Amino acid sequence: MNHLKSSIQVKENIRKRNFAIKLLLLIILEIFYEGETFLSPFLEKYEIINRIIRVLIFLLSANLIISLGRIITLRIYLRQREDNKVQPNFMLGIDRIAGILLSFALLICLMLVFGIRPLEFLTSITIVAAAIAILTKEYITNIVNGLIMMFSDQLEIGDKIQIGRHIGFIRDITLINLVLKNDSGEIILIPNTMALTTDVVNFSKNNTHQVIFDIEISSKNEIHLNALEESLSELLKKYPDIVFAEGAQLNVIERKAETFLVRFQFPIKTGEKPTEILVKKEINQALIQWNHGHRQD
Repeated sequence: MNHLKSSIQVKENIRKRNFAIKLLLLIILEIFYEGETFLSPFLEKYEIINRIIRVLIFLLSANLIISLGRIITLRIYLRQREDNKVQPNFMLGIDRIAGILLSFALLICLMLVFGIRPLEFLTSITIVAAAIAILTKEYITNIVNGLIMMFSDQLEIGDKIQIGRHIGFIRDITLINLVLKNDSGEIILIPNTMALTTDVVNFSKNNTHQVIFDIEISSKNEIHLNALEESLSELLKKYPDIVFAEGAQLNVIERKAETFLVRFQFPIKTGEKPTEILVKKEINQALIQWNHGHRQD
């Protein structure tokens, strides 16, 4: 069985156990609230205790309904999906939706504690709610776009992608941002709206991605690009299992008054992080030595 699928099922078993505990607690609260028990006189005498228990019953009921919907949805998803097609995004999306629904349930509970009727409250602040919706339009758009990405198979947690000038691995998809981690270990936060409206390169979908090196060379030196390209390609042939040396290319991408910018790039298999770091170090060292040698000429 797929490791991801088995880990999801382990977590779901824990959630089912918690579901049973919450259901038992709800039944106990219902007995104390509706039945004739030793707490009945206190509930009649103290309205605040009565209200708190009623609110707890509502909160537990809402939590159980949301949890049950989550368990059933995920169970159907896992049954319909093959082991190698299970995506962490789907579980993440369900968790986010459950969190939003629980937040609304908690808000309603707070209203009930203070004696506010939710329907009357919502009706009375219709204009204010419209103004808030306009002010938070960007946040709402980000939330919707985040949910779209969570339930899509185009971007998955762990994929290596490029958005604009940022390249990194997807570490998380929140309701506001897409969280990337680049090769330097820096965390990059990309707004969800930008991730869906900007050109995105997903290197992981092809199981390969491009490694790019840029070097600025003085135009006063005598440069033989063919020789440089051949020497760098020879280095790549040491790693035939992960590097596609035949796809390597060296190009001049920008000419300036005194320098010009040269780019060397080659395709490499995604997921071979330790070896990729080693290859990058060798190419960097070769470029530094080559550039240093030509500066001495």
